[in-house]
Amino acid sequence: MKRLALVFFLLAAAVAVPVHATEGALGRAITGVQATSYAGLIPPTPGWNWGVAYAYYSGSISASRQVPITGGGVSLGLKAEFQLLNLAGVYIWNTKPSAWNFATEVIVPFAYVDANVNTSFGNFSRGLSDHDSGLFDMTFVPVIASHHFSQTQHMSLALYIYAPTGSYNKGQLANVSLNNWTFSPTVGYTQLFQQGSLEWSLTSAVDFYTKNDDTDYQNGAVFRIDTLLVKRFPSGWGVGAVGGWIEQLEKDSGPTADRLNGFKGRALALGPMVNYLKKWQGGQVEFSGRWLHEFDVKNRLKGNPFMLTATISL
Repeated sequence: MKRLALVFFLLAAAVAVPVHATEGALGRAITGVQATSYAGLIPPTPGWNWGVAYAYYSGSISASRQVPITGGGVSLGLKAEFQLLNLAGVYIWNTKPSAWNFATEVIVPFAYVDANVNTSFGNFSRGLSDHDSGLFDMTFVPVIASHHFSQTQHMSLALYIYAPTGSYNKGQLANVSLNNWTFSPTVGYTQLFQQGSLEWSLTSAVDFYTKNDDTDYQNGAVFRIDTLLVKRFPSGWGVGAVGGWIEQLEKDSGPTADRLNGFKGRALALGPMVNYLKKWQGGQVEFSGRWLHEFDVKNRLKGNPFMLTATISL
């Protein structure tokens, strides 16, 4: 179970989508998706772990709002669909037993993006649509440090680095890259109750973006906090709730952002989650699914995120 815990933490924390309140009206994080099981815990067994996660998001902004789009320029409203597949490799360092242990992670994501907007030209407007797919921006985590206060209380510290490895073309509506570097100092915390069958975990981070030089657009720093509460049963099933809050700390800047008064955004989301664990001699597999409803959304896409993970430990 502890081996699975790390993979869920690493996969879910890395879910991000290729459209940016921020440029593109979303950012790297989807509200509530970063809430991760065992967010504060790296298990002690050293070596490589591998995992996969799938996320789907469909959202929109009213056509009465102007939106900065990733390829540059402004649209009237935005409807977008994202599908993301993450492949993660995690190496747990071989350390002596202590209150601390460490890991390193690399995530290779693949994305599909479909976007629809209305563009304005003076008193005229027309609809445009575009889609793209391929390698998204890779994630590197040089060091994840986990501190174990006790058997039931754990904390993790990490710096997630998102590199602009996906394809990007200025003027293209749908891009599978944000065309910037993003640095996300992240804190995770896990508290276990009822002999470990009841878990509360929390993940908090601030995303710092570099400027998109092709569009001269600078995203402001974004604070996010995601949490979950889940009860696991001897049958293998688990049920719980998940939530998230995203709040942009700074206004965006640049010619387009200045026209929109900084396009500073926020969002909240809540929803259910369900897990199922199946064990056999020498291994186990756990499935986890969640669905969230976003509300109190300003200057961001509004939708219903969904994520499914399947993790095998042999």
